[in-house]
Amino acid sequence: MDKRQNKNHFSYFSFLDMPQKDPCQKQACEIQKCLQANNYMESKCQAVIQELRKCCARYPKGRSLVCSGFEKEEEEKLTLKPTSK
Repeated sequence: MDKRQNKNHFSYFSFLDMPQKDPCQKQACEIQKCLQANNYMESKCQAVIQELRKCCARYPKGRSLVCSGFEKEEEEKLTLKPTSK
């Protein structure tokens, strides 16, 4: 295929190699906006933080980079959880 023919050629494999948009990016941006608007007082942004947590819960672990902090937090809670006997 010469360059003229290739101009409109769509490669399926190049599509697969493209990074996917993070499904929870919008919520992460909303948290940043809220924190900036509220002098980085996390207590004033609990509603938007909860929205991000809800978004993260909808996707499998590892699907969203912005959720990795919550995933790590959950893992730490599980490892530090006292066992009851």
